[in-house]
Amino acid sequence: MDTTRKNCPSRIRSSAFTLVELLVVIAIISILMTAGSIGLSGMGGKGVTSGTTTAEALFDEARTTAVGRNLRTCVLVAKKLTNNSSDDLRRIMVATEYVDPVTGQPEKDANGQPKEPPTWVITSRGLVLPDQTFFSSQFSKKDHSGSGGALDEITLSSPPAKKSYEGTYYIYQFNSQGICKTPGASFIVGSGARQLSRPADTSPPKVTGSAKRDFGGFVVWRNGRTSLFRSPDQMGLPSSITTF
Repeated sequence: MDTTRKNCPSRIRSSAFTLVELLVVIAIISILMTAGSIGLSGMGGKGVTSGTTTAEALFDEARTTAVGRNLRTCVLVAKKLTNNSSDDLRRIMVATEYVDPVTGQPEKDANGQPKEPPTWVITSRGLVLPDQTFFSSQFSKKDHSGSGGALDEITLSSPPAKKSYEGTYYIYQFNSQGICKTPGASFIVGSGARQLSRPADTSPPKVTGSAKRDFGGFVVWRNGRTSLFRSPDQMGLPSSITTF
């Protein structure tokens, strides 16, 4: 007698999940998903998350370019563009110091030292933050965990910059070894609204009621690497925010 064939159905039935077991698993998954969404609340919507991720990639590009080409590089964030106010606090680009096309060397001053500040040349179109997502000049600091302070600024003119890129920018600078010139500087973006037809200094982004504390960002360390903020408290956000 073939006892194996008789026993197969019973083994199959014993290894299957019951309806109760499936319902328990579904309930556990629902609880975990709810807990996860609560833990991430206040850390930014899709625009903030996307903007933070792509900005981190630009910082990595700047650091990699500095090391690979042995040139000073920087990340520029538009503060006030002369010919395109809609990109104020939204356009972010990477630039390198100007290199003489004849000698192939960076510019020197009268003493033969690297020109300071260098002439910056845009090396990529960079990115424009998603709609209703803006860079926060108020909460981004030159030294986030130390003395704080406002970020350094530069002005780009044409030439060498395109006319659409003329204006004032916040700058995060790296030396030719990819070392951040302002270690501990923070980069913070948030959700809000502003009149894009007017410059950001006269029409700053305002936080809407539905986007309270909807911010995200990261710290730039000495080696050029970045670390994401995990909570609004890490970013030093006040309990009440109206503009940023």
